[in-house]
Amino acid sequence: MATEITVGIAGAAGDGLDRVGDTLARAAARLGLSVFTYNSYQSLIRGGHTWLRLRIGEKKLTNHGDRLDVLIALNQDSIERHVPEVASGGAVLFNTKLECDPDLLPKGVRAVPIPVADLTKDLGRLPPVMQNTAALGALLHLAGLDVEVAAEILHETFRHKGEEIIRQNVGTLRAGYEHAVKTEKPLDFKWKFSRKRRPVVTGNQMIGLGAAAAGCKLYSAYPMSPASSILHWLATHSEKTGIVVKQAEDELAVVNMAIGAGHAGIRAMCATSGGGFALMTEAIGMAGMIEAPVVVVNVMRGGPSTGLPTKTEQGDLNQAFGASQGDFPRVIVAPRDALDCYEATVEAFNIAEEFQLPVILLSDLYLAEHRSTIDADRVSPDVKIERGEWANGTGNGRFRRFRLTKSGVSPRARPGTPGMMFIAGTDEHDERGVLVSDEHTNAAIRRKMHEKRMRKMDEVLKRLPAPKLEGPSKAKVTLVGWGSTHGVLEEAAARLEEDGITANRLHLKYLYPFHGRKVKEILSKCKRTIVVEANYAGQLARHLRAETGIEAKHVVTRYDGEPLDPDYVVQRVKDCVAGRAQDLKVQKAEAREMAYHYIRIHLHDEARPARVSKGAKGRHGEPVFDVELVSRKGKEPRGRLVIGRETGAIHAYEEQGA
Repeated sequence: MATEITVGIAGAAGDGLDRVGDTLARAAARLGLSVFTYNSYQSLIRGGHTWLRLRIGEKKLTNHGDRLDVLIALNQDSIERHVPEVASGGAVLFNTKLECDPDLLPKGVRAVPIPVADLTKDLGRLPPVMQNTAALGALLHLAGLDVEVAAEILHETFRHKGEEIIRQNVGTLRAGYEHAVKTEKPLDFKWKFSRKRRPVVTGNQMIGLGAAAAGCKLYSAYPMSPASSILHWLATHSEKTGIVVKQAEDELAVVNMAIGAGHAGIRAMCATSGGGFALMTEAIGMAGMIEAPVVVVNVMRGGPSTGLPTKTEQGDLNQAFGASQGDFPRVIVAPRDALDCYEATVEAFNIAEEFQLPVILLSDLYLAEHRSTIDADRVSPDVKIERGEWANGTGNGRFRRFRLTKSGVSPRARPGTPGMMFIAGTDEHDERGVLVSDEHTNAAIRRKMHEKRMRKMDEVLKRLPAPKLEGPSKAKVTLVGWGSTHGVLEEAAARLEEDGITANRLHLKYLYPFHGRKVKEILSKCKRTIVVEANYAGQLARHLRAETGIEAKHVVTRYDGEPLDPDYVVQRVKDCVAGRAQDLKVQKAEAREMAYHYIRIHLHDEARPARVSKGAKGRHGEPVFDVELVSRKGKEPRGRLVIGRETGAIHAYEEQGA
């Protein structure tokens, strides 16, 4: 009996995927199961294609996985695109108004049509979107999950809309469930429910919660995906947490508000994504110069420019290193999971205040928006608060705010404190803040003040825990990663072990300042170092080389907007070990996706790719894929699309009969 299931829910924006996914995730979590979800969506309110995956298991899950057991298809497009992915022993659930071509079904996969209209005719006139709730009911039977728990969650979800809406939703859920009980045998799943309730959270929610626990009093932001849900969560809970939440006119205002609040003596945070972070960088340098504490969150997405607003990437590491001009003290931290988002945020506030500098939290869309279960008892509201050195006494009008100290940290005072007036200029300055950048230029003061600020980094490094090698001390390969890839690499290493390739892991959370000596000591003893990250250039690999002199034997990257998964890493590592170069040609599945894009844009979504075959090099100057297109209804031939296997170019569309 299986103790893990992955459910895929596919449809268009507006089909209610989030709602049904939320109900399923919360129901599983309430039964005591572990949940990990990932939603691949587009920048649309209606239409397009959305693909939500929910992985549910008895053991702790650390990533969204790479297989599919059950598909809930809410439109015809979803059937055609995802049915071939379902593993043997699984099922495809769909409304009977749709068609599932038997030729699409993999061997051992069951088609489960659901007559939604007939099942719900006694519930009154229902919106079409409620087909998802009927499908959820059928899924609960197939997967062996408790329908009563799901009904309870629907009661809670729609309580504010009144009894009639609750009746319709719960009635639809039960109708789908009872239909499946009568017509379908359960799949091969047997669970042990602990019924220990587990919260289902996102990384962004945990950053918000961590800020509240750490005593943040101002949060400023301008909406930018995928950081926006931090703003939404904190705005919703601002009165309970006592946090002033301010949506400013742009990211320039956002970061300066947060820095001003830190300068004034309260804890402040702001968040954005790569494009907004680019606007913030000069001000971040100002925070380093005036020694103002601030926490800046960059939730990375695909770049450059507007890039991929709803897709993930770890492409901003170099941007964080180069934020603002010149050398100045700053700390860069990359949390590895939702719970670590909470802990890292608390730590970021303490470091920012104790050392009077900006702290950059590097998250990404995958970590920020995926939902996963955590153990509630791992989240303590009683966190340690460290506010650093504050000046005592009156200052007697000669307060040295930037006093040259051995630690590099100068006692600070809140603006307006009697006798402690000082200048906080962005120019270089002396101990009282008097500028040394114009008529009072002084090379000696500049040198000692610069050294004083940078001395903080030595003290910060002493405070930060050094990374540790995870797994066997001796292994054939060592996987090195950072940030949100932790769970994927953990599972990939276990699978490699099963396949006869021993693997250990070095995961890096603190990226600047960097434990270069410790990392060099660890990696110099490793046989084959493979850096794994979600960007094109291998930015961590370059950082490792700069800080340790060690060049990774291989770099495994992904930069198509989708997150790394265990199978992707395992296959690439096997290629590295075998000495096989990565095949960058367009793959068959990719050619099919490119064809779908062409169909949506140029053929008004009235066709679908049928057979994909390799064509001759011919006149196009490269090997090609020939993609046969057929009509959505009737499967009549529509034409032939020619796609370059090396460049990915659409070389030709030859319409049938033209």
